[in-house]
Amino acid sequence: MSIVVAPEVAAALARCGAVVALESTIICHGMPYPKNLQTAMEVEAIVRDNGAIPATIAILDGVPHVGLNSEQLKRLAISGRQFQKTARRDIAHVVASGGNGATTVSATMFFAHKVGIPIFVTGGIGGVHRHGEQTMDVSSDLTELGKTPVAVVSAGVKSILDIPRTLEYLETQGVTVAAYRANEFPAFFTEISGCQVPCRVDSPEECAKIIYANKNLHLGSGILIAAPIPKQHAASGKIIESAIQTALKEAE
Repeated sequence: MSIVVAPEVAAALARCGAVVALESTIICHGMPYPKNLQTAMEVEAIVRDNGAIPATIAILDGVPHVGLNSEQLKRLAISGRQFQKTARRDIAHVVASGGNGATTVSATMFFAHKVGIPIFVTGGIGGVHRHGEQTMDVSSDLTELGKTPVAVVSAGVKSILDIPRTLEYLETQGVTVAAYRANEFPAFFTEISGCQVPCRVDSPEECAKIIYANKNLHLGSGILIAAPIPKQHAASGKIIESAIQTALKEAE
């Protein structure tokens, strides 16, 4: 399969420089234009300010792209939901039909690993849905973490999901789960979920050691590093989480 790697990304990989993969579903399906474009550009700028090269991933006209220029980012942002939300299962169809795909966590991990990018940053990954033991509704993000050696840094899983069962499923998949400077797994909008993590890391160096050990041992599985929401935003997060819990009770 032909994958177009942006020159800047290719050059960084060739010299073993730092590259961070970014998904595109959040651009097309996560928020409206122009807020989505502004956010995408801000995230890329943060990556650059910290000495790495951002590589936003998407499928354009049937061709997977790793690393997008400003015009391509703008195209995604304006097109929005016209781009198909693309998980691993959808890749072959979108490519074969010459379609446009906004990659989810699973598809982004797949393409990142294909070109040799070991780090991927996102907001929140998918997980086991509530009542998943009856519906079998389990995100492909979790199975991808079980078979693709990419380290995913996120604010946890989306808090509308079943966090305890998600962590159990990740254990079954052999995924290392660590919390950054915390003992509990974060709940996306809030810092705590009530679920203990098997591993705590307190510095970028500790994270790097785990990633290196995973690669050196050829474990073949991914790593989830959960970074809690920053304290300055946690109060707003608690309001959102409270609304989610109220809605879930009403739905039940």
